[in-house]
Amino acid sequence: MRSKNTLRQAARAASLACVAAACLAATASHAQAQAPKWPDKTVRIIAAGPAGGSADIVARLLADNLSRDSGQPVVVDPRPGAGGVLAVNELSQAPHDGYTVLVAVNSLVSEIPHIVKLRVDMAAEIKPVAELGRGGLVLVGAPSVPAKNFGELLGWVKSHPGTVSYASYTAGTLSHVLGLQLNKAAGIDMTHVGYKGSTPALTDVMGGHVPLMFDAMPSSLPLVKAGKIKAFAVSTPKRSALLPEVPTFTELGYPQLEATGWMGLWIKPDVPAAQQARVREAALKVLAMPSVRERLQDIGFEPGQPRSPEELAKSLSADYQRMGSVLKSIDFKPE
Repeated sequence: MRSKNTLRQAARAASLACVAAACLAATASHAQAQAPKWPDKTVRIIAAGPAGGSADIVARLLADNLSRDSGQPVVVDPRPGAGGVLAVNELSQAPHDGYTVLVAVNSLVSEIPHIVKLRVDMAAEIKPVAELGRGGLVLVGAPSVPAKNFGELLGWVKSHPGTVSYASYTAGTLSHVLGLQLNKAAGIDMTHVGYKGSTPALTDVMGGHVPLMFDAMPSSLPLVKAGKIKAFAVSTPKRSALLPEVPTFTELGYPQLEATGWMGLWIKPDVPAAQQARVREAALKVLAMPSVRERLQDIGFEPGQPRSPEELAKSLSADYQRMGSVLKSIDFKPE
């Protein structure tokens, strides 16, 4: 039987352990309570594209509501060019404090590296923290294109082999690849013309300088509604509620052109994990606002899914592999 002294020592040790545990819990709770709110100063959102493009539209929606909710200034800085590489370079030069973030499509990591010879590993340069919105692309045409529907459009393109061009908002993105896939699937020969964003490309489409374009819904929809461009098909699995009269590529017999992309909020990977979590939490709070979800749908996006950064990274890896296979199957050569 243990002595009374031994029992007293054991009891004292247990008591001290409880006190220590309570102190640690209190300290952790206090630290959490004292954790700095994000944002507590000006935030800069780099949009990978030109002013008026899809990334810029979503970035401004996020910025306006984040600023209103936090009371802090949030500025949007559009950076078009090089498939988003210039925007990534801008982010890489920013401080490591999480107050400069990036809004860009997933193709920055899943598609661009297959097409453009890069000096950096995009998957290592930027990290997704939240999915803001998702959607497909729409094949649009100039008012002067002599076709009322997709069938007539194919007939017109086939009757002008090698002379019909299509625009993309950036070479290497889904906007570019869908045209390559349509060429192979339909036995046509459209020529690709890459632009630095949707805005300049759509300007040339409206003017008839480039007859066709695969574009994101947010930037094309207002022009379609205004009758300034025509819509022939969408890449989404189902018809868009915003363009219910426009068929999907799958309906038209081209299921290989079914595709969706997502617009994400990205950050520098070396930003402290706790700060990354605060950025994500603030973004998800904005995305949960009914007015924001409604606005995303109005401009052609489905609201983003609440996937974790790890799930987003996993999907990027899978998309990268899939896109590599697609490009290989159509014998694509980098431009």
